[in-house]
Amino acid sequence: MIEFQNISKGFWVRDIYQPVIRDLNLVLPSGRSLALLGRNGAGKSTLLSIVAGTMRPDTGEVVSDGSISFTVGYSGSFHAEMTGAQNTRFVARIYGVDTDELTEFVEDFAEIGDHFHMPVRTYSSGMKSRLAFGISMGIKFDTYLIDEATATGDARFRKKSQAVFKARMTEASAIMVSHKMSEIRDFCDAGLVLHDGQIEMFDDIEAAITRHQELMA
Repeated sequence: MIEFQNISKGFWVRDIYQPVIRDLNLVLPSGRSLALLGRNGAGKSTLLSIVAGTMRPDTGEVVSDGSISFTVGYSGSFHAEMTGAQNTRFVARIYGVDTDELTEFVEDFAEIGDHFHMPVRTYSSGMKSRLAFGISMGIKFDTYLIDEATATGDARFRKKSQAVFKARMTEASAIMVSHKMSEIRDFCDAGLVLHDGQIEMFDDIEAAITRHQELMA
């Protein structure tokens, strides 16, 4: 369960305050794979960051009774001077999981070869995404936050990523952002539509997609 309690968030743009989330109150159920839909700039990534705890809302708080992942697909929190292996071990210690097991899993999964033992500043954006996805999938969370992450890499790697993600979803919840409706239909069983700072929740994913497309028209 994830509960939004009076969440508001906005940004100052040229001395004008632009609200993105407006006094949001909502309870998200456990055990569902939720698509988070909305037009570009609606605040989807902002909302995921607030849920992950990497961004503070202007007002309110997020309450959860389970563990929540960092945003899968976001690699900006890696220490650039540390190697992929060192970053992996650091994350393992933060979340209290076995460092050797996570390091072995990520090195095998990410498929970046010797770069795993090189500083992250030498990585391409694709390598960073592979590392981030591998670390997140190597840790069992109650809820995974996914931001376009399963689209990383070539077709073979994407297929492997999607298989691992589906396996995790058999025993966890998820909130997924993706612009690909085929991917949304494949992974999600319910939907959230973010519009004008508020969320409409749909138990049926097709109803959520229809509402999203109406707003995009």
